[in-house]
Amino acid sequence: MVLLFTVAALFMMPSGLITSAQKRTSQRSSKPKPTSQSTTTPKKSSSAVDALGPPPPVPALRQKREDQEVTPGDVISVNTTEVMIPVTVRDESGRLVSELTRNDFRVFENDRLQPLSDLALRQVPVDVVLMVDASSSVAANLDDFRRAAEGFATRLASEDRISLIKFDDRIELLQDWTHSRFQLHRALSRIEPGMFTRFNDALLLAAREQFGETKSRRAVIVLSDGIDSGRGTSTLEEALQSLLRAQVSVYVVSNTEISRATKRSELDALTKGSDSAVRFNQLRIDDLREGLRVLDGSEQMLAQLTAATGGRLYKPQSFAGLEATYAEVAEELRHQYAIYYTPLNKARDGSFRRVRVEMTNPAYQSQTRVGYFAPKS
Repeated sequence: MVLLFTVAALFMMPSGLITSAQKRTSQRSSKPKPTSQSTTTPKKSSSAVDALGPPPPVPALRQKREDQEVTPGDVISVNTTEVMIPVTVRDESGRLVSELTRNDFRVFENDRLQPLSDLALRQVPVDVVLMVDASSSVAANLDDFRRAAEGFATRLASEDRISLIKFDDRIELLQDWTHSRFQLHRALSRIEPGMFTRFNDALLLAAREQFGETKSRRAVIVLSDGIDSGRGTSTLEEALQSLLRAQVSVYVVSNTEISRATKRSELDALTKGSDSAVRFNQLRIDDLREGLRVLDGSEQMLAQLTAATGGRLYKPQSFAGLEATYAEVAEELRHQYAIYYTPLNKARDGSFRRVRVEMTNPAYQSQTRVGYFAPKS
């Protein structure tokens, strides 16, 4: 399985996430100041602005140290032996199940049944990183993402936090942690399209640099086809290990179905022509077939990634369906259980512990991450 890997050294980018403040400093050094145009967000109607609430002060974004490292001791957010596992439960029809009790769950660590100490439904705040692939594959549909992201934020509880990362040629932190819809709205307006996709680097940096020592549930929701351009320096295995170390659930809203439909339509049109036309367009036909093959492989990879971290893979049929998809993710986070237990294995050895959650009712299916890294003394 993709999970049983070891990494000799975790990748660390020289400069980490690029903050908005750093980007603006770079822009001021290379561009003349505008004389007549405002750099603020375009004005909206008073009712729309009022709905966002009063604007809070701009946060001071954290500056990342170049020598920052992640060690096994940083993995568990609690400094005791208690472990928290987020679990989603669905019935045979795929509907979310609530009102379960501790007796409905059985938790195994390395195949050993564990005594449960507590269970809570939606009482643990969630920290959510919204990530958007702003490369050429989705650049024309960023407005759809902005609307979906704002709709998602309205469904979060007041104690939940959200941050925003854009990735393409670069990985940029547009908004650090905030409770404010107004701050998110302003950050979304700063998304600009790029070219290539550093998917693996973006996931690794989000896991490594955005989640600290809080005891909240942690989720990354990323809009992407998952196809890495190969221009970064980290692998998917390294990114997955960092996500598991940070105890982050990954939800991927994949545009692979949208891209597949476009490629198949063009391929059908080219292959239905005359023999001479097919020969003339053979290079493009081969390119489309290869593109479809890459999309198939990417979907399999994304399914493994989301299953390993306890998240979910969504494949909307159109960008117009993004709002409904993000609303579904928010609904799942609202109905997620937090299961607490004290491992029978007391060793603080930094080892990876595989976790399995079973339901006493066989009609219910549970979904959680495959395990966690124990703390290391």
